[in-house]
Amino acid sequence: MHIEITDLRELHWLLGIEVSRNRNNHTLSLSQKSYLDSIIRCFNFQDLKPISNPMEPITKLHSRQSPSTGADYAAMRHVPYREAVGSLMYASLGTRPDISYAVTTVSRFSSNPGQLHWDAICRIYQYLLGTTDLKLTYGSVESVLTGYADADGSMGEDRHAISGYAFLIDGGAISWSSKCQEIVSLSTTKSEYVATTHTTKEALWLRSFIGQIFEPFTNPITLFSDNQSAITLTKDHQYHAHMKHIDIHFHFIRWVIEEEKLRLIFCPTVNMIADTLTKALLSPKVKHFTSQLGLRAA
Repeated sequence: MHIEITDLRELHWLLGIEVSRNRNNHTLSLSQKSYLDSIIRCFNFQDLKPISNPMEPITKLHSRQSPSTGADYAAMRHVPYREAVGSLMYASLGTRPDISYAVTTVSRFSSNPGQLHWDAICRIYQYLLGTTDLKLTYGSVESVLTGYADADGSMGEDRHAISGYAFLIDGGAISWSSKCQEIVSLSTTKSEYVATTHTTKEALWLRSFIGQIFEPFTNPITLFSDNQSAITLTKDHQYHAHMKHIDIHFHFIRWVIEEEKLRLIFCPTVNMIADTLTKALLSPKVKHFTSQLGLRAA
């Protein structure tokens, strides 16, 4: 069978993502600046004042802030909440892991958003307004596949913790996630253990995928966690009274470690990159972890 192939030369755009290479510095960058500029104009946020973090740590969004009176419903009737959230999702999935937690949070209220929920969306756009030049850059440092797993310490009104993970290669994030856990955790240790197990599944997929494209991995993938108790549970097979209720499938990580496909290592919270995927942070931490994820100014 013969297939005709057209050589389009060097790649510059892919699904609205600008691809640029700096051969002198041996870096490759992905940017959604044009897309971000377009959605900012689409929702008339271009005149807002830029801010330095997508969500304030003191912000607490919950369902009690949703409309409850006729006047409240009327005020939100023509607010393009779902459209604004959907537009943000493409950015958070494409090149902007720094807004993933904030977007995940506001998306929960899409069925019945209130004014405070809309204000939170406006803040995300204000943050993007000042950071449209950030590019997801690879090659600034040389490093193998490395992962970070975390869970939030303060659970929301539904008591479901937030799991977050990020995997990096050569200084840039290639896979990240921020989502609610499907179970109600009874402790921070359990939340962290569950988050680490879910991250392990992604690590195995990346290990297989990259191994097929290049060459099979010979060494275990390094995964960092900032919870010593969760790390201990992956290594200790003795009985634990506080964890006897945990579903057996969450112990999947123990087998992966025994097979030497993964190496779980403690990482202090101040260096836990996935922290920005599980909670709202102050501006200095946002800037630090954004840079650690590989997002750098043009």
